[in-house]
Amino acid sequence: ETEARDVAEAARESEWEHPSFVRELFLGRFRLDLIDPHPPVHDAAEEARAKPFMDKLDAFLRRVDSEEIDRTGEIPEPLVQELREMGAFGIKIPKEYGGLGLSQMSYVRAMQLVTSKDGSLTALLSAHQSIGLPQPLKLFGTEEQKKRFFPRLAKGAISAFALTEVDAGSDPANMHTSATLSPDGKHWIINGEKLWCTNGTRAELFVVMARTPDVEVNGKKKKQITAFIVEASMPGVSVKHRCRFMGLKAIENGVIHFENVKVPAENVLWGVGKGLKLALITLNTGRLTLPASCAGIGKAMLQVMRTWGNERVQWGQPIGRHEAIAKKIARCASDTFTMEAVGELACALYEKGGYDIRLEAAIAKMYNTELGWRIVDDTLQVRGGRGYETAASLEARGELPIPIERAMRDFRINLIFEGSSEIMRLFIAREAVDHHFKTAFALVAPDSSMGDRAAAAGRAAKFYPTWYAARWVGKGQVPVSYSSHGKLAKHLRFIERNTRHLGRAIFHAMVRFGPKLERRQLVLFRAVDIGAELFAMSAACVRARMLAKQGQKEAIELADYFCREARVRVEQHFRELYGPNDKAMYDVAKHVLKGEHVWIEQGIVGLLGGIDAAREGESSRVAPHRETAGV
Repeated sequence: ETEARDVAEAARESEWEHPSFVRELFLGRFRLDLIDPHPPVHDAAEEARAKPFMDKLDAFLRRVDSEEIDRTGEIPEPLVQELREMGAFGIKIPKEYGGLGLSQMSYVRAMQLVTSKDGSLTALLSAHQSIGLPQPLKLFGTEEQKKRFFPRLAKGAISAFALTEVDAGSDPANMHTSATLSPDGKHWIINGEKLWCTNGTRAELFVVMARTPDVEVNGKKKKQITAFIVEASMPGVSVKHRCRFMGLKAIENGVIHFENVKVPAENVLWGVGKGLKLALITLNTGRLTLPASCAGIGKAMLQVMRTWGNERVQWGQPIGRHEAIAKKIARCASDTFTMEAVGELACALYEKGGYDIRLEAAIAKMYNTELGWRIVDDTLQVRGGRGYETAASLEARGELPIPIERAMRDFRINLIFEGSSEIMRLFIAREAVDHHFKTAFALVAPDSSMGDRAAAAGRAAKFYPTWYAARWVGKGQVPVSYSSHGKLAKHLRFIERNTRHLGRAIFHAMVRFGPKLERRQLVLFRAVDIGAELFAMSAACVRARMLAKQGQKEAIELADYFCREARVRVEQHFRELYGPNDKAMYDVAKHVLKGEHVWIEQGIVGLLGGIDAAREGESSRVAPHRETAGV
């Protein structure tokens, strides 16, 4: 456990060189000035450059037979070639290397457009450009590497990111894939196997994470993880298995095997031992794609809900006029507006520069995937049996083939891709307490030296008295504050008050639990959820104000309704912050895992089928039989 923590800590960006709106939120400071006025989202020159490509992409998508792709589990090669020819694999690659040279904002808008039609195509394009070779090459590649690989990538040489292993998912300390330097120092020899490598079965180029020899730091061994550019054509690289999934039927995902693969030393990305940090920094930008994609799905679902809510008549009136359905429609509209606000704000801050968006991007990914899943679920419920029925079956009996069940299957992975919701909350929580960690953690850490404790005491005495006092009084208590925001002013006052409340609550939790707070994951998760809601409310308000100034005054209504609902959730999270039932929950879980409640599982055949019997038979050959619990 300590080793895993050390590896994760070493990979973090330890310094905050630029401001972060969300970091300030977790410190109890509502820095509206960092996001309002809303940073620019429309650049006339950029949009003019992007228009020819976006028009081609739009026309292309209208011709794509997504049902055929879903049914066969394959993206036809002519479609991939057409994407290559229009430059879809080099959207952000600079023009000097043969790419389109478009902005991050143009890229995420393109992915939003693609996702509104076909999730498998999104996976192909975004795995290549969000976390595949183009992004880390742009950020960390040498000029020689850029000249060597960018032109190929821009022409459509598909790339993949290879990190996950059977025993190394969210915990890279368990990584077994290794790279050892050849005696002449000219090559690294890679051995190992990577799991769930998206685009891996079709890739020409990989970014491979591998363990390089440990180094000694302050008398302790430190694990090293390094990023390598690996050619699929190199001897020893093979596709062991293509994985198939519930949704995204045509995703090119597989198990990639590396056996004595000789990789030139000049193919190291950034530097030896910097691989995991490279991955995390790359993901800060890569995570801007999923929020936009989720907003694209939200828009598509809203279109279905609005149309069906008007057309379908039950009990003498359109179903959309019944409150039970009206709530889902209103929530879909306001949530979709906010998903776009959250993703667009994070992307705009990145484009503007001078901001640290690691928290904004992480929350955008976590929040939009969860909101989007609820929207898809609500849409299926509104469509009823027609939502559960396949598009092919609907069409065969003469109805409009609206593929809601496919949208649901395709969407579900988004809560797992690029960091599951649980891992995202842990990441956000660690960054949220970073200032407190640096200021005072040595006071309570059991292994701190007397010198470290004294230094921490000095820092704490300097920071906390004034900081804590300021968390009790603010603009949110003044009725006329934020009046320039009109109808939304009351929500901004709520955000300001509860931002200070959140800052106090996190501090109180640290005092209450000390070093044990890291084990109180649900307490941390509730604090993260409060911060996420406050960020989403802020994004919705500043976007609505921006749009209202441009003449889209209807946006105020959507932001207002979203904030009304979000306020209820924030208040509930505060009430339940310390989880009065957390201990009872944990006790039940422990007892289930120990097999004390295996009796509940009686009376079923179960999903394990013959697997369970096979496992019991195998274990009986090597150890005395014992009853197993769980799946």
